[in-house]
Amino acid sequence: MFKNILVPTDGSELSKETARRAVSFAKEAGARITAFFAKPEYPVSYYGEGALIDPTTPEKFAELAEQQAQQTLDFVVQLCDSAGVPVEKLSLISDIPYQAIIDAATQAGCDLIFMASHGRRGFTALLLGSETNKVLTHSKIPVLVYR
Repeated sequence: MFKNILVPTDGSELSKETARRAVSFAKEAGARITAFFAKPEYPVSYYGEGALIDPTTPEKFAELAEQQAQQTLDFVVQLCDSAGVPVEKLSLISDIPYQAIIDAATQAGCDLIFMASHGRRGFTALLLGSETNKVLTHSKIPVLVYR
């Protein structure tokens, strides 16, 4: 039924466990995986009292973000390789992770988004919601939430 599954990951233990389950699911379904990581945008530097608060250059920031993306995505690639599941890596720059996930799924032609439930609760969930909840409410692509 599903042929290309987007697996967003941030490198956390919950997303690693979700990736393990997604690979198993993809193998059973005969699907491929598109592993996705949302790289943060370069933060705007602020000056105060004549001193730069964040001395990181945009180029260095981009390099570090790319290293983090590749390390995080390589975990999913290793899982897929071990299971014999075809995999591609994708990362986009965005400070709005839920939108980046939806955009990545669309760009890669995915027919399912398989993601972790981040379990935000209480007042924080009421104010901010979770990225998973935002994907669920905005995506036109089916979403499978792993708990």
